[in-house]
Parts: sequence; C-alpha cells; structure tokens
Amino acid sequence: MRSIAFREALREAMSEEMRRDERVFLMGEEVAEYNGAYKVSQGMLAEFGAKRVIDTPIAELGFAAIAVGAAQNGLRPIVEFMTWNFAVLPLDQIFNTASKMLAMSGGQIKCPIVFRGPNASAGQLGAQHSSAFESLLANIPGIKVVSPSNGYDAKGLLKQAIRYEEDPVCFLESEVMYGDKSEIPDEEYYIPLGKADVKKIGKDVTIVSFNKMMKVALNAATELEKEGISAEVIDLRTIRPLDWQTILESVKKTNRLVIVEEQWPFASVSSEITYRIQKEGFDYLDAPIRRITSADAPMHYAPNLVEAYLPSVERTVKLVKEVMYLQA
Repeated sequence: MRSIAFREALREAMSEEMRRDERVFLMGEEVAEYNGAYKVSQGMLAEFGAKRVIDTPIAELGFAAIAVGAAQNGLRPIVEFMTWNFAVLPLDQIFNTASKMLAMSGGQIKCPIVFRGPNASAGQLGAQHSSAFESLLANIPGIKVVSPSNGYDAKGLLKQAIRYEEDPVCFLESEVMYGDKSEIPDEEYYIPLGKADVKKIGKDVTIVSFNKMMKVALNAATELEKEGISAEVIDLRTIRPLDWQTILESVKKTNRLVIVEEQWPFASVSSEITYRIQKEGFDYLDAPIRRITSADAPMHYAPNLVEAYLPSVERTVKLVKEVMYLQA
C-alpha cells in the first residue's frame, strides 16, 4: 500500500489506462504544458506526447464536441474541465449528443467518453464557480455520474469508467480534496460503477453522503459516537446509477435516515433517495427521512455566507438527534 494524494490517484488511473490502450487520450485547458490547472496531469505530456495530452483553447463547447466525435469514431477520450461550472457551456454536447446517440442510432453508435474535473464549492470563489452539478447531470438519461470522496475510490472508479464504460461518464471531483491522502494498493484494481460503500458500521441511524460532504458525515458520526449514538455512514460514490438498495438494507437495521449533500434542495439527489426509501422501506422507518443540503441560493463570496451556505457537522448532529427524538 502507498499513501498518495487524490490528484495522484487520478493521474495514476489515467496514465495506467493510457499505457494499456492507445485509444485513450486526455484533452482540456492547461492539461499539457502547465501540467494541469490542479496538477492532476503532471508529467503526462512528457510520457505520452502532445498527440495524447492535448492543450485546448478556452472553448469548452468546441473541445467537448471534438472529444464526442472522437468517441463515436472509436477512440476513448478523457475531457478535463477546469471546473464543472464551465461545463454549462458544452452541456449541449453532453446532453444532446453524447447521452442520446446510442438510443438515436438504434444501438449502433457508442460514446465511451469521460468528462472530469472539480465540482461544487472550493472556498470563497463566488457564485459562478461554486455550483454542485450531480443532480442536474444525473437527471440526463444515457450518462453515468460519479462523485468520489477519496483517492482510493477515485482511482478505481476512474479506471472503470475509462476502460469498461461504453456510455458517457461525468466524473465529479472536489478541488479542496486534491491534496488529501489515501492508501492505494500496488496491484491494479477497478471499482464497478453503481455500488455504494458502507464506510462506517452503525446501528442507530443511517447517514448517506458523497464527495467532500462525506467528511461532514464521518465527522458527525464521530461526534455522535461520543454521546453513545452509533451511526452507519454510506458513501454513494456513484450518483447514477444510484445504489439505493444498500441504503435500504441499512435503514432496515437502523430505522432512521439522514442525507447530507452539497446540492441545492429542489430536485436534489436526496430527493430521489427519499422517494426510493419511503417507497420501498416505509415500514422500516421510525422517523421521517431528513436531509441537509446547501442553501437554496447562489453561494456568495463572504466567508460568513459561505459558512451559512454549506452543510456542517453541527447541523448534521442536530438533525440526527431530531430523528432519534432526542433533545438536540
């Protein structure tokens, strides 16, 4: 086992698959000469050359369209967006072309492509650089959405997406986690998409989260443990397909569910989870399903507004106590 940073885990995933398959290439703003805006692709230009690690202009719609066309003609592109906030520009290619071509062609034209980059807030970056896009992207049939919380999962899921997935995959990372360390095995591994992971076993309440909000969920579980409350914590890892069955099995044991996510509340990932669990597991619930989301507003720059906007450990602990009918 090796302890490496999240960005290094992503780099290893891409590099290993590019060594294995010459059809795989990386393109995006500053991925080559500058070694990546977040140094995820550091050293890849030197190894693979300018034909497979391609710097693009600041024109997301244009280079996403090139990559989609390449994927439909037998290559396996990886497209890095400097932030998913900028992916609103090529959403036409993701939504109207990549996601629909398999259906529109009667199964004849596949689109094996990975769109990846940092998503959601990263401190005081202002409203236009702080949106979380999991629920928006997951609402599009024909694509898969991955949102990992640690380097181990990120490497295995990214390798799976590059090597095995024939449909478009939107891979959402977190800018503030690129330096986080994870233990990575020396041997090659892949993690199938669509399988959640129980990060902590518990018996009193189930807490579900994904991406960097897993830190909130796990830290809340640690605080609750000090008060004798045993929380089971589930990391979704993949938003679409959604592994609600793992959540249901946990709720059958704990009888309570709290969801923590960095989405806006309306039509969010937690909305879908809540519907699924109340439909399939209503008789197992001893309390209403509760959730913590970001505020229903753009995230502003001021630090006090950033703090008020995002889910927190304190709010999560309070909500868990409420579903357990304890005085918070």
